Amino acid sequence: MQKSENRTTVNKRRKARELTLQVLYAVETSDDDNWRVIVDRITESGSFSNEAKEYSMQLVENSLFRREQLDSIIQQHASNWDIGRMALIDRNIIRMAIAELKYFPSVPYKVVIDEAVEIAKTYGTDDSGRFVNGILDSIYTTLIGIRKDSDSDGTGGNSSQEK
Repeated sequence: MQKSENRTTVNKRRKARELTLQVLYAVETSDDDNWRVIVDRITESGSFSNEAKEYSMQLVENSLFRREQLDSIIQQHASNWDIGRMALIDRNIIRMAIAELKYFPSVPYKVVIDEAVEIAKTYGTDDSGRFVNGILDSIYTTLIGIRKDSDSDGTGGNSSQEK
């Protein structure tokens, strides 16, 4: 029974990540920045569970409200790449994955990176999977250092670097 429950969670999270990507894409390509309305519009079809929608809303919120910080992280790790010249899908997948790595510590980093790579392969170009994987591996290595430093400062991981 445990395996089927885990599989169900994995499927719901995958749907949530795909929904998140759709919302981030819609916000970036349209004049409509009311992301909650966009979520509702996309989920009207009923193909998303309430759990997937809720997880996605948390992920969208973290990705949008911290976009400047996420983009700064991407830029630091994307040597020779200007973030504005990255494929829109790749850029949003990376933003989403960084938000999940930073603000959803209960999700294993390997799952976050694997899911981001799989979504990039599905929705991006032929090179998207490798590109996303390379950037996220570099970012994760840095985030581990930040987490270790912030855990040792007595803040429980809520250092000023993570705010």
